[in-house]
Amino acid sequence: MEQGHQDINRLYSQINDLRELMISTGMKKGLDSAETLKYSQELDKLIIKVQLQNQN
Repeated sequence: MEQGHQDINRLYSQINDLRELMISTGMKKGLDSAETLKYSQELDKLIIKVQLQNQN
């Protein structure tokens, strides 16, 4: 059980870090830049992972 809690916390940390990176990249390079979109897609995948783990 403790491992699952650590996994979720790690995912939340990754989500927050990636969100900050995506926002700063979007502000510098534009919201439609390939790099911003790549971070957005990675963020979507992490959010889905958290949602799936919270269902269990």
